[in-house]
Amino acid sequence: MGNLTELYQWLHDEGVYLFDWGLPFSNEKTKSASIRLKDTGTWGIFVDAGRLESRAEERVAMFHEAGHYTTGTTHEVCSPYDLIAKHERRADRWAIQALVTEEELDDAVAAGHTDLWSLAEHFGVTEAFIRKAVCLYTYGNLATEMYF
Repeated sequence: MGNLTELYQWLHDEGVYLFDWGLPFSNEKTKSASIRLKDTGTWGIFVDAGRLESRAEERVAMFHEAGHYTTGTTHEVCSPYDLIAKHERRADRWAIQALVTEEELDDAVAAGHTDLWSLAEHFGVTEAFIRKAVCLYTYGNLATEMYF
């Protein structure tokens, strides 16, 4: 399900509320956020469209937030950093597997997309996201700072 329109439809069908809303409570790098209300189990995904610079950023942000929903990985605002990091990695893994499968990545490299920018453009994602995908499928982790 790499199509953004299909993702929006699927989230709608799942009962996830989508909001185009400014995120003044977050740092400037935050482009989206997911919440789950404990009492009702209702999910909401907030996207700050004003912070998105490209369609690729929108795809990455939305698939990441859908990863939180699909894997059930939300946390309290005051959660310990290690729990937050674990949930972020789980959401990233889901997004990577939904947007860039290992086979698709291998095929793209075989077709000549050997630079990170070329792979990112081919898959319609950001370079930061494709770095994570390469790390996941090459090294089994998302530690881009160790390899790039």
